[in-house]
Amino acid sequence: MPPRPFRIAIPDADLADLHARLANTRWPDDINDAAWSYGTPLSFARTLATYWRDSFDWRATEARLNALPQFTLDIDGLPIHFIHAKGQGPKPLPLILTHGWPGSFVEMEAILPLLTHPENPADAFDVVIPSLPGFGFSGRPTAPGCGPKAIAAMWDKLMTALGYHRFGVQGGDWGSAVSIWLARTLPERVIGAHLNFMISSLQPAEGAPLTEAERAYIASAQRWRDSEGGYFSIQSTKPQTLGYGLTDSPAALAAWITEKFRTWSDCNGDIATAIPLDALLANIAIYWFSGNITSSLRIYKENRAAPLHFAPGERVLPPVGFAHFPKEILHPPRSYVERVFDIRRWTDMPRGGHFAAMEQPALLAEEIRAFFRPLRA
Repeated sequence: MPPRPFRIAIPDADLADLHARLANTRWPDDINDAAWSYGTPLSFARTLATYWRDSFDWRATEARLNALPQFTLDIDGLPIHFIHAKGQGPKPLPLILTHGWPGSFVEMEAILPLLTHPENPADAFDVVIPSLPGFGFSGRPTAPGCGPKAIAAMWDKLMTALGYHRFGVQGGDWGSAVSIWLARTLPERVIGAHLNFMISSLQPAEGAPLTEAERAYIASAQRWRDSEGGYFSIQSTKPQTLGYGLTDSPAALAAWITEKFRTWSDCNGDIATAIPLDALLANIAIYWFSGNITSSLRIYKENRAAPLHFAPGERVLPPVGFAHFPKEILHPPRSYVERVFDIRRWTDMPRGGHFAAMEQPALLAEEIRAFFRPLRA
């Protein structure tokens, strides 16, 4: 079956239910933790919930998103939601962008026109932005096994259905893992992979002794897991249990997701300086209205079952570009990444964090264009 046009249409009853739940939230106590060291403070959570209920305009957001060319296509028995935007000029390069958690396809809203209609038409892309299975408006997997490797195989089928034999891949967070699996398993199809995050489960096979910088990175990654990795531990072991509260309470959902956006973005403690509240709530609202928060958590457990480990001497063949944003949660040295990847471009970015496409869309778009420019031939 060909792709089917898709429009977001949240019933009025769902909006009314959301507003009632926000108004009737049963709030916990807290200890006036302005530093967020215990998690999202009560004062911020109340303010965000009030803004979501009284000021955030979902219908305006819905109308704006519906101006994007959205579709669904059944792949391996699941309806996959995606944006497919054609680029200007005679020869746009096909490019599939993949989001992560706790993001969604709306992460790519600002960067999309910068890629499809750049100043120089020779830099244009045909852009495909799918919602991961169990995220956004894609269907939910009903059995174990739908991790990044399986999703990469689904994206292969999606690009084939759209008529693209050769294409570029790009992603951060889980989008990075899916992009790596595409490049690893389909080197004859992937022109190049551009990444703005290196997944923590990357494990090159033993080879040359680790450098001092590589040892320092591994130690820093462990310190990060100890101090900030609680969410990762529960989502990769018992995601279902966490899902009950997040599915039932929009205030809980907003607090869980917002704490990650604040901690991982280049905001100096004030999330609105990096990501406006309306953009943040558009992303959170998609989790709420789709009911897909629990299914989105399971990708952590699926990845735990099939992590990104490499065999001795294994190399990922397509060229790779890496944009290293200063407030990213992990900072691998180039030498560590080059143990597996053919790095053609490595750029230390001036500002930005984990949600690069939302925080710094112009900077990321220029890096993507620059990386793929010599590969277009």
